[in-house]
Amino acid sequence: MYAIIATGGKQYRVAANDVVKFERIAGNVGDKINFDRVLMVGGDGSIKLGKPFLSGTTVEGEITAQGKSDKILVFKKKRRKGFKKIQGHKQCFTAVKISKISA
Repeated sequence: MYAIIATGGKQYRVAANDVVKFERIAGNVGDKINFDRVLMVGGDGSIKLGKPFLSGTTVEGEITAQGKSDKILVFKKKRRKGFKKIQGHKQCFTAVKISKISA
């Protein structure tokens, strides 16, 4: 069984025992978290769609890590002008292990 949930302005496909990296979610490592914005639940040959969300359906998980991803470099250059600028960015993330999908 799998579900599609919305969090942080994005949509993610999750299943039980998956470890998924979301954008930063407030909480400490070991905290339980519930996602109630479930768009779709599928598996076992049947699909339930929400309009826009399914009522009474939740996805439960546990925060396993809080951190920052690898650095990406943003390089800007204007040709023939001698202008070069390098800027780095590290995106914050929360790793969540999905424990149960209740439909």
